[in-house]
Amino acid sequence: MAVFDTPQAAFGALRPACVQLTRAQTVENVRRLQAHLAAVSGAALQELQEYVLFPLRFALRVPGPKQERLVQSLVQCISSVLAATCVRKRELLQELFSELCTCLAPPPGSGKPAPLSEELKLAVIQALHTLMHSAYGDVVLSLYQPSALPLLGFAVSLLLGLAEQEKAKQIKISALECLQVLVLQCDCQEHRHLDEEEAQRCGDLFASFLPGISITLSRVITGDIKQGHKTTVSAIRLFYLIVGSVMSDAQLARIPKSKEKLPVEQSRISELMVHRGPDWSKSTAQKLSILLHKVVESSSVHPHWKVRLELVELVHHLLRNCSQSLVDSFSHLLKALVGLVNDESSEVQSRCNEVLRGIAEQRVVAQSRALADVLSENLHSLATALPRLMNSQDDTGKVSTLSLLLGYLKLLGPKINVVLNSVSHLQRLSRALVQVLELDVTDVKIVEERRWGPPGCWQQGVQRGRCQKKYFRFFTEERVFQLLQQVCRVLGYYGNLYLLVDHFMGLYSESGLYRKQAAMVLNELLTGAAGLGVDVLQEREVPPSVDDLKGSVTSILDEYTDQANWYLITSVDAEEASPEHSLQRSGLAARLGGPCSSVLLPSPEPQVTTRSMNSNIWQICIQLEGVGCFAAVLGKEFRLLLLSALYPVLEKAGDRTLLISETALGTLADICEACSYDSVQCLINENSDYLVNGISLNLRQLAHQSHASQVLDTMLRHSDASLLPLVEDVIQDVLSALDQSYNHQASTFLGVLHSVMTALVQWSGMCSAERHQQGQTGKRPSGAQSQGQQEVTTTRQEVERFFLDYVRQKQIAEGDVPDVGEEEEEEADEVPPLAETEPDNGDTDGEAALPIHTQLARDVMERCIHLLSDGSLRVRLKVLDVLELCVTVLHPHGNHLLPMAHRVWPALVTRLISDDPLAVLRAFKVLCTLAQTCGDFLRQRFSKDVLPKLTSSLLSQAPASARAGPVYSHTLAFKLQLAVLQGLGSLCERLDMGESDLNKVADACLIYLSAKQPVKLQEAAQSVFLHLMQVDPDSTWLLLSEVCCPEPWEPPHASLRPVRLGGMGRPRNELTDNALLLLHRLQQQESTGPGASSTREASPP
Repeated sequence: MAVFDTPQAAFGALRPACVQLTRAQTVENVRRLQAHLAAVSGAALQELQEYVLFPLRFALRVPGPKQERLVQSLVQCISSVLAATCVRKRELLQELFSELCTCLAPPPGSGKPAPLSEELKLAVIQALHTLMHSAYGDVVLSLYQPSALPLLGFAVSLLLGLAEQEKAKQIKISALECLQVLVLQCDCQEHRHLDEEEAQRCGDLFASFLPGISITLSRVITGDIKQGHKTTVSAIRLFYLIVGSVMSDAQLARIPKSKEKLPVEQSRISELMVHRGPDWSKSTAQKLSILLHKVVESSSVHPHWKVRLELVELVHHLLRNCSQSLVDSFSHLLKALVGLVNDESSEVQSRCNEVLRGIAEQRVVAQSRALADVLSENLHSLATALPRLMNSQDDTGKVSTLSLLLGYLKLLGPKINVVLNSVSHLQRLSRALVQVLELDVTDVKIVEERRWGPPGCWQQGVQRGRCQKKYFRFFTEERVFQLLQQVCRVLGYYGNLYLLVDHFMGLYSESGLYRKQAAMVLNELLTGAAGLGVDVLQEREVPPSVDDLKGSVTSILDEYTDQANWYLITSVDAEEASPEHSLQRSGLAARLGGPCSSVLLPSPEPQVTTRSMNSNIWQICIQLEGVGCFAAVLGKEFRLLLLSALYPVLEKAGDRTLLISETALGTLADICEACSYDSVQCLINENSDYLVNGISLNLRQLAHQSHASQVLDTMLRHSDASLLPLVEDVIQDVLSALDQSYNHQASTFLGVLHSVMTALVQWSGMCSAERHQQGQTGKRPSGAQSQGQQEVTTTRQEVERFFLDYVRQKQIAEGDVPDVGEEEEEEADEVPPLAETEPDNGDTDGEAALPIHTQLARDVMERCIHLLSDGSLRVRLKVLDVLELCVTVLHPHGNHLLPMAHRVWPALVTRLISDDPLAVLRAFKVLCTLAQTCGDFLRQRFSKDVLPKLTSSLLSQAPASARAGPVYSHTLAFKLQLAVLQGLGSLCERLDMGESDLNKVADACLIYLSAKQPVKLQEAAQSVFLHLMQVDPDSTWLLLSEVCCPEPWEPPHASLRPVRLGGMGRPRNELTDNALLLLHRLQQQESTGPGASSTREASPP
């Protein structure tokens, strides 16, 4: 369609449609006119604006009922005309405004909006919005004269009714946006900025509407959350714009004392006008304070972040424009602002901090004594109510309350000291913090979780410490704890450090109920004082010096590591609790810090409960975390305090309570990071001299022996072989202390000796690996030649052994069997040559050249021999563990190991054949280790003293395990059977047992091949036969073939007798599957072994 650019052409095109619409007001005629309007240019339509609007306005004015579709079409067509043109006549603006408002007018006498369709309401609102934007220049101000006040009030009331009572979200939002345009607070740039006089006149006019607008908008803001966040945001924006305009400090300051008199003809209108004098502004401010309180309370906890962000804008706008007129509302506005400082939304946080920093930069609080007083009073009342609120509110309410507390402190900034210097304020705040931070100490798992076994503890790398997750009595949300941390850090950042430390140290010493909480607060105070992890609005004037920080840290450390606070009862285990009991009941006579803290000692007979032990564990952990915090605060300066701090932390790193040991290891990692140590190993090695000295001194005192052993244990776990020369004397001190007090402290010292031997095994293993690697490197040039010689030697030995075995078997077959006594004498005679030839392979200097670790292992093994018969099962189990490690360390030195093995054998046999099943299990592990290292030395002893007992035990237990159900696998009897079966085969192979002994083992294990046995026992029995195949494959084949022979053996020649085996033709039974599997494995072994051809020739076809 062509575009009509000139008024003449446009008139010719539009005239028929306009005439037709004037004659017949139908939807089709309106659409026809709108279609023609689309082809007219904006300039041409501007000239024909009133002509085109006439039929549309006429159609709206026609009396009588009209269809809603027609009215909607007319309004939309008017809106399109206004969007393309400008209204340049005041009369036209007012008439159009009135006519559009009439479309929304409710029936006479009805207080509710007109029952119109949502589409029509939305069209009228959009048309009003377009009309206000199309008003040209000063024309729009004609609506804001006193004479137009009734018309303006009519429109405001209509739009407020739609915003409040409509269900459709789009209508509510459009009505609020139209109202914003109507009060000349539009966000667009099309309207020119009002000068002071014009703004003053509009403010006088809008003052008449302020009560209705503010009350209605407050109801919308606090309405149902289902209305959506956009409606609430629009209502909040309109609220603060209209209030900021009417209650502006600048405008109210220019209001004359007396009301301006209007002409006589406007006398009735003058009654509607409001004089914004002092009385009116004071009364209005009081009423607005109530509404603002409702708005703040509702919006500050709104789930949508944009609503909370708009609330920040409300506070900012009103504080900037109405700080004097709305002084009564200042506390509500400030509460809203500081409460949102730690909002979960980053956008709200950022904007709120930006506003608060603006206030701080302008030094509003510092320059306003009244504001500082308001904040301090609010802080006092909030601290008073804090325990009650934390006990009654949900998590959201607790976060809001603590955000408010934190915001007050941040806003006070350096003025915090004014609050802290008041005894009442400081007491309220400190009591509130220690009550809110009360821990939940009812969880029994904290006491139950123990640090067992060394394997996981021998890690050279320790992760940086993290605070242990704590469980509090009054809250569970992690964010609540983070806010409390920030509160304490802000106090430490701005407050008087000496005053705060002294006050909370008093609470720490006052009662055990406050000790854990006071320690947490002290840790955070020092962290905040150093400026670590604290978020503030303004910098402090004078930060504390390093000497101030060091002085506070030193005093707190002395109190933390005082024996009354450090050595607490954390277990009822006899081996761990007894030192603490004896230490505390003795009145701490050995305490180095003097008698001043003896008032903290418990009663002579303290009642040890799970709750008290749990509380003690948490107290120690919090104090350990404090040591890590102090290291971070002082950095490298903390090295000067290591003399007093490192030893106690290492004690706790060796504690049996898992939570304490983990926390202590984290603290060690924190110290390493703060003091620039590469690792915990470097930390220990560089400070080992004074640590070793402390251990030596404490080993001489019975009450401190267990703690010294824990330090040594930790040092060994986290160091390397370079530490060995330093701790050699200390280990000898431990052995001496064990000799003197083995009746009471044997279990404790054996734990240290276990760590010592574990370290020696690890270090000697690394050294052996290095020597082996060097040896391989040295031999590498002649590798091919050596390999050829080895092959020849191996073949010669095999041939020699084959003929010797052949001669012996032939003698036995002819009946020439030697007596048992002669065998024992022969085998006994074979031992001394082994012992004599062993030193030939080693150093000719004997003990003079014995390495340190070997000498220590021999000394430890000497004590183990004496303690193997101890009456305590716990001690015997620990002795067996240590003994196994000693054998491993002494393995390369057979001339020392074999005599020690000879001495330990009688006691070990007793543990194997007549002791608790747990001890038998451990003793069998030691026996397997001895077999790996001593070899033939134990053959006769094992055959005579141990093997009969083991085989008889296996035979007697087999029926029970065959009948047992799935629960049997959890019993000690099953574990003992499994361990014996898993180790018996390797024992037979390593000791090169004789045929009679092998037959005993095979007969005892055969029954465990039954399918009725547990699967693990079947697999273990299979491993026994696999080892027997390596020692005597022929006898093993014959035994298994007697059980099950899958194929008949046909003689290769008719002159030979047929072979008859017991397993031929036997029906399938419970042994068949495992026997077939083993026979198959034996066949594979013979087909792939080095002597496969000779074996096949000797075997039946």
